[in-house]
Amino acid sequence: MTFDSFNLPPVLQQEAQRCAASLGISLEQFILSAVAEKVGILTEHLDNPVFPELTYRRGASGLAVPILYGTGLRVQTLAMSTTGYAYAAQQWGLSVGQIAAEYDLSEAQVNAALAFYAAHQQEIDEAIASEVALESAYNV
Repeated sequence: MTFDSFNLPPVLQQEAQRCAASLGISLEQFILSAVAEKVGILTEHLDNPVFPELTYRRGASGLAVPILYGTGLRVQTLAMSTTGYAYAAQQWGLSVGQIAAEYDLSEAQVNAALAFYAAHQQEIDEAIASEVALESAYNV
């Protein structure tokens, strides 16, 4: 198998080569894996047309995790846990503009993630709770 027909932009190719090297695999294996992951997600029809700024990525656990499209930033990163889960804006007192600046996002992306969180709060809160429980188990 060869990827000679691909003309990746130089910056993207360099990033892909760095990622492949960090994983200890060839660029071809990395590209094949990335394409397989994306095809798998698209064929699962997990993307929600109401939230076109968001997609899903399989995490290390194998679970589909909502992310901001093109960023890799998980929606749950913008949600915090305390005695329940709250938006970073509420928990930290940050405005949407401040969150956007903190994560190098547009305000529209932050608003989309927060709207997605509001619509899927129980699902995301459960994912956060699972991560917190795993971290606690490993830190004992």
